[in-house]
Amino acid sequence: MGERVAVREVDRIEILTLQDNYIDITAGDNNEIIQRAMPVREGEIRASVLAEHGFSAIVKTTTGEKTRTMLFDFGFSAEGAAYNAKVLGVDMGEVEATAVSHGHSDHLGGFAKLMEMIGKKGIEFVTHPKVFHWPRYIKISEDFRIYFPKFTREMVEEAGGSLVETAAPYLLLEGDVLFLGEIERVTDFEQGLPAAHFEMEGIEMWDAIEDDTSIVMNLRGKGLVILSGCAHAGIVNTVWYAREVTGVEDVHAVMGGFHLSGRAFEPIVDRTVEELIQIAPAYVIPCHCTGRKAIMTIEQIMPEQFILNMSGTKLTFSAD
Repeated sequence: MGERVAVREVDRIEILTLQDNYIDITAGDNNEIIQRAMPVREGEIRASVLAEHGFSAIVKTTTGEKTRTMLFDFGFSAEGAAYNAKVLGVDMGEVEATAVSHGHSDHLGGFAKLMEMIGKKGIEFVTHPKVFHWPRYIKISEDFRIYFPKFTREMVEEAGGSLVETAAPYLLLEGDVLFLGEIERVTDFEQGLPAAHFEMEGIEMWDAIEDDTSIVMNLRGKGLVILSGCAHAGIVNTVWYAREVTGVEDVHAVMGGFHLSGRAFEPIVDRTVEELIQIAPAYVIPCHCTGRKAIMTIEQIMPEQFILNMSGTKLTFSAD
């Protein structure tokens, strides 16, 4: 563990989900924190947002009168998150920096279109170097592999991105946001994705997905807001590492994919929730790959902290 990184305290954090696995336009639960997408145009119910198995979010931080904006992850399909940005009226030209949580296609599929919508040359694209490792695949059996599409440095360059490769923590937006970098894995139960593999010089190896990371903000007087993509490193490891790197113990919100879906991960759902209870965030917002059983368990055991996320939902966390 290196030196601590000071993440600047901010007055407000807004997270607008451009893509998640779920949508319900009849939820009707708007409040001072939650604002759901409104599928109303010219007085008619139309133009609903799309849900896909992917994740993408616009993150805004505000201190005083100054608001900064970044894009975290790019969604699954080439057009899904971009379509939602248009329907939601997002000004993608406000985006000042971009980052990706890891090199899987459900977080990179919309890269080209969203970068085109941002429309800037030289905008930071921050990532772990292993994002570009290929071939990577899910090994179903010795005879059946599902490959992730290739993502290259050349693609970043062609899209106008200014590539920042780092395994170490890296500050964005003049210190408002911390790209966490490669996360230390210390828990005894978060063991990664068993079926993930890659090839190196023709030799098959298990893929620990070292590029998995999150971004972290520091809400004045309330603590950390942690946003993960899939948390392949483990969401508990992620929170512990965020605390260690920043030196901030209080956690206001833990949000993102927790990757607890499916038979390989359901056995650790209860332990994960037990650890989240000990972390004691004000809010827990499971997204994307967290899985139905885990989401239901979190809602049942932590009902006061639980927020159900959706495509098109904007969450606002304020210091006041």
